[in-house]
Amino acid sequence: MNIVKDKLKAGHTVIGTAGNIGSEINFLANAGYDFLQFDTQHTPVEIKALAPNLASMRGRDTIPIIRVGDNQQDQICYALDIGAKGIVVPMVNSKEEAAHMVQCCKYPLAGIRSSSGPHGDWGKYDTYRDYMDAVNEQLLIIPMLETREALNDIENILSVDGIDVLLVGPSDLSINLDVPLDYTSSTYQDALKTIAAACAKKGVKPGMYFVPEGISPEQLIEWGFRYFTLPWVDWATKGIREGLDEINR
Repeated sequence: MNIVKDKLKAGHTVIGTAGNIGSEINFLANAGYDFLQFDTQHTPVEIKALAPNLASMRGRDTIPIIRVGDNQQDQICYALDIGAKGIVVPMVNSKEEAAHMVQCCKYPLAGIRSSSGPHGDWGKYDTYRDYMDAVNEQLLIIPMLETREALNDIENILSVDGIDVLLVGPSDLSINLDVPLDYTSSTYQDALKTIAAACAKKGVKPGMYFVPEGISPEQLIEWGFRYFTLPWVDWATKGIREGLDEINR
């Protein structure tokens, strides 16, 4: 099963945070987040190095999601083989690129994913066919929209079967709209509303890789966004300080 996919289908908002090799995975996986999102695009971390982190999350309600560095079959396969329950691919700019991503994520006959036996925390099944069908159905497939090219082609991208979340890369989108990091500009916010409206028509959930400065999670939820990552350090620090303040020292 995939708890995050079930929540999204039910119309709920899911919130995760960034995970990496240096993170306290046991702490974060028990903190109430829906997912931990591991990045291999803008970090020096290789996908296979995350295997111990993902193994430690087995059986938790918090699921692991990996952003690969590129829309490449081998990278997606590595991420799935170490136990990712969601795949994020950056810079998906066309229907063809979106279709390629979906194909790489799914086992035959729905896709072209290579098989090397059961992987990940998907439960037990009577046959290998049942296992593959279940993974194909439950895996979260999350292309990123980060360019004007993708924005202009959003209807075609969303026509690809199998996309669960269309994830905005906030910084890159602002740069490609020529309003770099100006998240409160009308150009930028109108683009977000366009994305949310297009997703609503296709039954795909819009998400934000992070919540940018000047926009609140509540505002994004009102527009229809249902997938976010939020930082955890400030919340953890606040909780520790409140706990210490309760002790008469």
